[in-house]
Amino acid sequence: MTGPTLTTARLILRPPVAEDFAGFVDLMSREESRFIGGPMAPELVWRGASTIAGAWIIEGFSMFSVLERDSGKWIGRVGPWRPLGWPGNEVGWGLLPQAQGRGYATEAATASIDWAFDHLGWDDVIHCIAPDNGPSQAVARRLGSENRGPGRMPAPFDHLPIEIWGQSREEWRARTR
Repeated sequence: MTGPTLTTARLILRPPVAEDFAGFVDLMSREESRFIGGPMAPELVWRGASTIAGAWIIEGFSMFSVLERDSGKWIGRVGPWRPLGWPGNEVGWGLLPQAQGRGYATEAATASIDWAFDHLGWDDVIHCIAPDNGPSQAVARRLGSENRGPGRMPAPFDHLPIEIWGQSREEWRARTR
């Protein structure tokens, strides 16, 4: 496994491993995954999960697999993300439905943002959120991010409307320290 393991009060964040694939398929096969590139067939999920895992080697960072500390269950992926052509340094999230509404996205994103600012040296963080994705907008607000307006994704997602939410490292530090 390449990359750090972060722990929070309730979660473990670590780079993905092969055993996480079933969780990725579960997450990305659902209609709710339309906000994060899905739904998609397992063959495409494999490519996406492999991209996330490979980015750890190529970039030195990527999305973390998120596990509940108590149960060890895989509940989603959260973390730093910057594919070629991306509109900025993103910390994004996607959790299984049974893990939503429990504060896990905010908890995992907080740890990821701290890590991105402290270890990657990022000066700014964004979140690419669909205009009709109210739950993710609520997470962004809880993180202290503001809607900066419309943005554009690279192909093949360039047709999808998004809003760029974000904040600077200074704004983050003022709120969290």
